[in-house]
Amino acid sequence: MRSMSVEERRARVGVRHRLAVAERAAAVEEVARSMVVLHATDPATVFLSVAARGDGITPGHIEKAIYEERTLLRMLAMRRTMFVSPIETVPALQGSCADALAHKQRRTYGRYLEQAGAVDGNILTWWNEVEAETHAALLARGAATGAQLGKEVPRLRTQVDTAPGKPYSKPTNITTWVLVTMGCEGRIVRGRPNGSWSSSQYTWAPVESWLPDGIPTRTADEARAELVRKWLRAFGPAPVSDIKWWTGWTLGEVRKTLAHLETAEVDLDGTTGLVLADDLEPTPAPEPWVALLPALDPTPMGWQSRDWYLGQHQPRLFDTNGNVGPTIWCDGRIVGGWAQRSDGEIVWRLLEDIGADAERMLAAEAVRLTGFYGDVRPIPRFRTPLERELTA
Repeated sequence: MRSMSVEERRARVGVRHRLAVAERAAAVEEVARSMVVLHATDPATVFLSVAARGDGITPGHIEKAIYEERTLLRMLAMRRTMFVSPIETVPALQGSCADALAHKQRRTYGRYLEQAGAVDGNILTWWNEVEAETHAALLARGAATGAQLGKEVPRLRTQVDTAPGKPYSKPTNITTWVLVTMGCEGRIVRGRPNGSWSSSQYTWAPVESWLPDGIPTRTADEARAELVRKWLRAFGPAPVSDIKWWTGWTLGEVRKTLAHLETAEVDLDGTTGLVLADDLEPTPAPEPWVALLPALDPTPMGWQSRDWYLGQHQPRLFDTNGNVGPTIWCDGRIVGGWAQRSDGEIVWRLLEDIGADAERMLAAEAVRLTGFYGDVRPIPRFRTPLERELTA
């Protein structure tokens, strides 16, 4: 069994995740493909993740790629998490994750409607009619907010109390339920937000405006195999448990998927990891590098087993739910955290010594990132201990 050291895994991060200076990309799509998908739970993460890996890329370039050229698409997928995906990866995400998520949400929301007695007749038929009316309204308008659609499709304003008799009981309309489910089904997509690039107040658009013929169909097996192949190329080697965690699938689903792929086992300091069978060649270490990665960046959120790059820094840099805050990376490992203050200043704290040369590179990265932010001052959606300390 071939051994892959921690140093080799860290070299792969620098090269394959485009964090080493020589590997930076000139196009937004190149960055997204390198990471399989970009985390988008916090809208600012998409932009800051690209900024860390891009050469000369501005927020305007990213907005153009998503909302004008439409080579990227925002959707819910693994672990019911929001991602921005290269358009060619969307069918794999749809068939491997989103279809099952849509089915689960329909079932959950249908149960709420039934318990509330909010619908006369067959709930599934009623729901399908509401979706059809909503889709037709979006096709006519081109794009709309949930509030605008609620005015055009009255049944979207149907109210349901999901916790009757509870102290926190509060009736809510079903607009978001329907729109999110239609998004998971691949019928509509989240369009340009109202506000800056850090805003999450999205408009909605019919999927036809991104993909005129809709999302190509993949079987679940085909889609899962394609997705795991891409993940192993970007994040391998890794133990099976990391694949299970990242995808959110059952262990049985992961093992079934791996049976469709040509993989090889490697030794990761006593733990068995997997790589694609044609990906065993050593990765030469890049020139020394540092990076300022945002909260929820896809690199630190790419693995469940994190000791090889995180060390003992988790209590300072993650919240209690496992969400990572802004991190400083040096040659493939996390060495500290950073934050943006309200006046726009980038501040940081190193949690281990990285040497004078690396600190100079870090200062230069902070200047580069300050220019990227411009006048935008997003606050990470999930605050972590060190980020709070730095902005206090």
